[in-house]
Amino acid sequence: MGRGDGSGRLVSPEGADDTGAGILHVDMDAFYASVEVLDDPTLRGKPLIIGAPESRSVVSSASYEARRFGVRSAMPVSQALRLCPAALVIPPRFPRYLELSAAVMALFHEITPLVEPLSIDEAFLDVRGVRRLWGSPGDVARLLRARVRDEVGLPCSVGAAATKHVAKMASTLSKPDGLLIVPEAATTRFLAGRRVSELWGVGPKATDALAARGIRTVADIIDSPPAMIDRVLGAALGARVRQLAQGVDPREVETTRVEKSVGHEETFADDIDDPGVLRVELRRLADRVGARLRESGWEAGTVSIKVRFADFSTVTRAQALPETTAVGQRIGAAAIDLFDALDRRGPIRLLGVRAEKLRPSATAVPTLWDDDDDWRRVEGVLDGAAAKFGRGSITRATLLDGHVKDRRKTGQ
Repeated sequence: MGRGDGSGRLVSPEGADDTGAGILHVDMDAFYASVEVLDDPTLRGKPLIIGAPESRSVVSSASYEARRFGVRSAMPVSQALRLCPAALVIPPRFPRYLELSAAVMALFHEITPLVEPLSIDEAFLDVRGVRRLWGSPGDVARLLRARVRDEVGLPCSVGAAATKHVAKMASTLSKPDGLLIVPEAATTRFLAGRRVSELWGVGPKATDALAARGIRTVADIIDSPPAMIDRVLGAALGARVRQLAQGVDPREVETTRVEKSVGHEETFADDIDDPGVLRVELRRLADRVGARLRESGWEAGTVSIKVRFADFSTVTRAQALPETTAVGQRIGAAAIDLFDALDRRGPIRLLGVRAEKLRPSATAVPTLWDDDDDWRRVEGVLDGAAAKFGRGSITRATLLDGHVKDRRKTGQ
């Protein structure tokens, strides 16, 4: 598979067979870095790190010139600079990235109404129904790449295939600034030589466990007894991976996506080892999560926390709730329970709280006794104050303690 630095790149020649390859995966190339180059052409060809210049921040994105030195997203900026001392560190400009993302997505919708955004810089498109307007899938892919380049000014890579899974694999292989088409009849041949780690759902631990049994390629999965795959991956994931290995992926392009989780996290300017301070921070994050849930009309069935220690080791823990909720007090209580059960091994540099397994608020089952009724009313008042005066106009007294405020660096 193409590496993150663009080596190992594969592209299709002009006029390549595109029969049955009606699903496109479009992925912007080093999006944040490309936007910076667009706005300042003197940066072209230089190794760029997008991230806060503080040594404790992490890399949001990096240009391909920097990636060739081993720089990767989510890496500490200090480590990235050790790998690539000549790199330029540029603070991220998220409003600008969102502006250009919206322009790209609008362009996609001019080609087909069947667009499924995956993130700020990638989307699936179903172009099977636009042949009379724009031509075959290969024609549409080339048109899209040209229009994104000419009208927005940014490079993108496109994978075209019969399924979403293979289209995404193809776009990754074609990076940067390429197009790879996998005709439907060539799907199994294309997959056979790919590494098992390239299949969705097969992470590093599963890859190592499969490799220990001599299963390294997709062809090895197909040739292995299903029971062996299931022992390594579990029955559900094993069945799913076997399907993907055979080129079977029934998922359609979804034009409306249900938000799967809502979360906030905080990186501290100084590592914190005071449990009291950390519990207050969890309350603050939970209140923000609850406010977003209520604003969006969701309730959470599960609460999870993320804890990153001073040595950058990271743990996550999750807890199912007895009833779905959008009440920050309830979310905070669950987050603190998870935190208190942790085997903490030193000062903490990052905390996060996330609400998961969301469902619309209207589907919550009413109960005869609502333990959260008082807090629901209190948080309703907070929501009203936020709408009128801005978020933070009224808050918990514990959150006004300066020693929490002063030790935070950034919010997300």
